[in-house]
Amino acid sequence: MTLPEPPNTPSAPPARTEPATGAGGAAIATDVLVIGGGPAGTTAATFLARRGWKVTLLEKDVHPRFHIGESLLPMNLPILERLGVLEQVRAIGVYKPGADFPMRGDADSVNVFRFDRALNPRFGHAFQVKRAEFDSLLFDNALASGVDARQQVKVEQVEFGADGRPAVVHARQADGTALAFHPRYLVDASGRDTFLGSRLKLKKKNPRHQSAAIFSHFRGVTRREGESAGNITVERFAHGWMWLIPLTGDVMSVGAVCFPEYLKTRKGDNESFLMQTLRDTPSVWTRMANAERVAPVHATGNYSYTCSRMHGPGWVMAGDAFAFIDPVFSSGVYLGMNSGEQAAATVDAILREPSREAAEQRAMDRRLRRGLRHFSWFIYRFTTPVMERLFAEPRNHLQLEQAVISMLAGDVFDNFAVRWRLQVFRIVYALTALRMAPQALAGWLRRRRQVRQRFSGDTLQGGNP
Repeated sequence: MTLPEPPNTPSAPPARTEPATGAGGAAIATDVLVIGGGPAGTTAATFLARRGWKVTLLEKDVHPRFHIGESLLPMNLPILERLGVLEQVRAIGVYKPGADFPMRGDADSVNVFRFDRALNPRFGHAFQVKRAEFDSLLFDNALASGVDARQQVKVEQVEFGADGRPAVVHARQADGTALAFHPRYLVDASGRDTFLGSRLKLKKKNPRHQSAAIFSHFRGVTRREGESAGNITVERFAHGWMWLIPLTGDVMSVGAVCFPEYLKTRKGDNESFLMQTLRDTPSVWTRMANAERVAPVHATGNYSYTCSRMHGPGWVMAGDAFAFIDPVFSSGVYLGMNSGEQAAATVDAILREPSREAAEQRAMDRRLRRGLRHFSWFIYRFTTPVMERLFAEPRNHLQLEQAVISMLAGDVFDNFAVRWRLQVFRIVYALTALRMAPQALAGWLRRRRQVRQRFSGDTLQGGNP
């Protein structure tokens, strides 16, 4: 969502209120405090600062840093363009014209979904990026836009006032120095930490979906030929699906998103388990013939969760702080940036006209949940025999295949032409499930069984629900 100029916009934002007093003395007054310096937080902070608000952003780590989620979607590009960093991202990224889905057990058969075949594509491509470089670029852009962006400052506590609004936010620098902030509005973009979600007990494990992943970076992995060299490969295997994401410097991100019951069979170290998993899929292992691992092997689990609320008096959530779904369609960064821009529009409107807070928050909530529903419906069913059949035999009746490509491109929020076709696709899915009922039932039962599994040994993200 863009940030349209509101009617009767004042020449300057309304004056800030006086700061409250925190434990360490007078709190630092700011219009908006953003928790988290990833794509969602930097996007929200940058757009708000450009509207004239005093914005403080607190990031607990330091850039550059490793992060999963390296494949962007075409719908990222208009946001990057509005942020003024599209050409910088182009310079650090690998051109991504589409996604290819190999047929399981047939290395020579690959269905390629090109983004330029989407319904009315504005951008017919995306980029693959190293997140350390990409996130640093967005953070620097926030600084250049006037955001008081601070690294290695960890938020520890939020004090709520008698009116239920955030009054004082307590944080601590890496050297132990305590800080306190008095924001008029709070944006939680803390990623999978879900700062408010965890402290207000809003974060809930998804009752219908759970997965776990193991992955690393390699050099020397064989890429697709010609114009498909920058495609992401999404390949199903017996226990989930694999990704191969080409990055700059001959680096390939390679990982497997697995059913938790499979990952629990690990014996020994993570590297051995990852390599054996890749070895068991010949079409992937052939591409790994000359590969050299150049990064640690990570495992992470309990991917899917949602917070029961997205907002409250004086605060909103953005990105993974609100919800995270399985990364099969590379939606994470886009959903983060999209909701960050939406949060900026919402907070800007509320600060200018406080009486509209409830209405603005509801509108944001409806729009973001609508997009999440479309992604989630496909993601929950991606590993089922029914969806595998439909992806293997795409048909474009009523432009349904193009609508699915539009979904893969991220165009699920505001494009009615895409949304009604995705509803028709659900009917096609149901009819196909009836035709292959035994396999469909087996897939459904297996998917339901995963939700009861417990995952341990997470090397990236503790404290999952």
